[in-house]
Amino acid sequence: MKLQARVVVIGGGVMGTSIAYHLARAGVRDVVLVERDELGAGSTSKAAGGVRAQFSDELNIQLGARSLEAFGRFQEEVGPDIGLHRVGYLFLLSTPEQVAGFEAGVRLQNSLGVASRMITPAEAGRLSPLISTDGLLAAAFSPDDGHCTPESVVHGYATAAREYGARILRHTDVTGIERDGDTITAVRTTLGSITTDTVICAAGAWSKAVGAMAGVELPVEPLRRQIAVTEPVQGLPPDLPMTIDFGTSLYFHTEGPGLLLGMSDPDERPGFATDPHDRWIPRLAEAMRRRAPALLDLRRTGGWAGLYENTPDHNALIGEATSPSRFLYATGFSGHGFLQGPAVGEVLRDLYLGRVPFVDVSPLSAGRFAADAPRPEANLV
Repeated sequence: MKLQARVVVIGGGVMGTSIAYHLARAGVRDVVLVERDELGAGSTSKAAGGVRAQFSDELNIQLGARSLEAFGRFQEEVGPDIGLHRVGYLFLLSTPEQVAGFEAGVRLQNSLGVASRMITPAEAGRLSPLISTDGLLAAAFSPDDGHCTPESVVHGYATAAREYGARILRHTDVTGIERDGDTITAVRTTLGSITTDTVICAAGAWSKAVGAMAGVELPVEPLRRQIAVTEPVQGLPPDLPMTIDFGTSLYFHTEGPGLLLGMSDPDERPGFATDPHDRWIPRLAEAMRRRAPALLDLRRTGGWAGLYENTPDHNALIGEATSPSRFLYATGFSGHGFLQGPAVGEVLRDLYLGRVPFVDVSPLSAGRFAADAPRPEANLV
């Protein structure tokens, strides 16, 4: 097979399909997206589905808020029902340092139009009745946040991208990127060569290898994260917010008649393993015992493991390489990629077309580490 493309997008998760959709909708012809597995089979299908604008970094707040607007219009503009539940995000805070950090974050979020607010432990308990408020000092709540279904978002974008003329190649590995000096000339795949002068890397946890094919350093490291799903919970409030105990990272939200819950594991080591294991369960149980003891009585009925795509400062890499020309990237979101997919698709469309994006993402360039200018994000889950 021999193809010619104006743009080759590598990666068929939410980021790649959003980018392909926004490019094709803008009239860019011959967009080709290459995915080595099924669409969304990487990190996107393993995500918890949370969508929010409650961040500490101004750029993340703007990207999150813009994406929330897009998720709200998704069925009207793109097609499918994505199961959007705008039940809010609730961060539970138990130290003075956490409270001070979130107070500053709420002030910044409010200045950017996000309706977050600090609330008392008692109000947090009313919003999320499965928690214990013992030891809580305060909480932060944003009512416009929530959660939706990642697979529906991916397939919605992919279907619409095809309708606008994009081509999607599944079960196709990228094996190399060819250059003539500073110019990209082709992308090699297991189906053959695609002649192009533009590549957009949206390969998530696998982006470091894709960047290396083009001679671009993308400092992305995979890390396994696990999720559990519980049996049905009687009397579960339909508007239960995504609830996060910030000190332990324990989180949960409704999943059908039960709960989806997860937590970071400090013993996990970087790597591409995605097989589930139970080594994290004792620490998870201890966090539940402290903050949500009602969860201890629930039987696990399922779960899975997926990959975070971490960077050294736990913030995204978005931009265009200085060399080779026309190598763009959107990766390294460190756990908040799904929720920023719509806005980042807009940004990459504009970078490709030479337009000024709605937000200046230059501080998220991959070159910030060489320049000793990290951009840390504090509100990590």
